[in-house]
Amino acid sequence: MPSFDVVSEVDNHELKNAIDQASRVVETRFDFKGIEATFELKDKEIVLTSEADFQIEQMKDMLEGCLIKRSIDPRSVEWQEQSQTGKRVKCGGLVRQGLETDNARKLIKMIKEKKLKVQTQLQGDQLRVTGKKRDDLQEVIALLKEANFEQPLQYNNFRD
Repeated sequence: MPSFDVVSEVDNHELKNAIDQASRVVETRFDFKGIEATFELKDKEIVLTSEADFQIEQMKDMLEGCLIKRSIDPRSVEWQEQSQTGKRVKCGGLVRQGLETDNARKLIKMIKEKKLKVQTQLQGDQLRVTGKKRDDLQEVIALLKEANFEQPLQYNNFRD
């Protein structure tokens, strides 16, 4: 039976490259001259550090641009509130990996509402979709791409 997996994952190597590229952009920008503005990657968390709130917002925009250039969906980073410690402002962003069970259940419900002839099975942080025909699976992929989901999705392991 044909099947595929619905996953939400980020390539760590490309993420690191995007952060390095954003760091180089900050170093060369005129409005950041003489300012200590840094990007750090710590265990699936991106930490932005600067001297002012508006600089953090500019750094987020720069990082999003670099993520897009590296084929990483910016929705995979969940930004937290900014915190000020002395003269420094920090902002953290969690990199979301894997499907959360609530989101996976929403996907299952969405597929079942369309009454397609497929079966869905939750396997850890991924969702396995199986069906008798390849066309049914392609309809499911089209349905999921059409739905504006809060987390970026990838479709792996397509087998006949």
